Amino acid sequence: MEWMDLLWIVVVVLIGGGLAGAILPVLPGPILIYSGILLAAWLEDFQYLGLWALVIMLVLTLIAHGMDFLAGMAGARSGGATRAAMLGAAIGSVVGLFFGLPGLLIGPFVGAVIGEFLSMGDLFHATRAGVGAWLGTLVGIAVKTGISFFLIGWYLLARLW
Repeated sequence: MEWMDLLWIVVVVLIGGGLAGAILPVLPGPILIYSGILLAAWLEDFQYLGLWALVIMLVLTLIAHGMDFLAGMAGARSGGATRAAMLGAAIGSVVGLFFGLPGLLIGPFVGAVIGEFLSMGDLFHATRAGVGAWLGTLVGIAVKTGISFFLIGWYLLARLW
């Protein structure tokens, strides 16, 4: 197996890991996908994707990465969450990883509720903060996943044309 073949395997692993990272909060999905696309473009001597396309893709990658973080915070804030709820939502996201997709969806909610309840002592307020954190997390995942698929689609279309 030649080194070029190994590099193409790295491209596939980066993009595949990026797709998993579009849902899993631990992996920087769009960043992995962009890295794979950048490596593929380099392997093809930038024949299909030029500088401007790669710069626009980088900007979209950074937006996706930032939105993942900001959407969760904005959702928690819209639910009236304190810092304790946001910290709880972050911890809940990490703990949720160990329980698969249901844990990823429920973890931020449970973490925010526990954090807010321990901070404020009001279950209604804590639940409201949890719902906000949960909705924000879903929006972040949706944006990150959408941009991830857009990047892959752009690369594939550039290769086909």
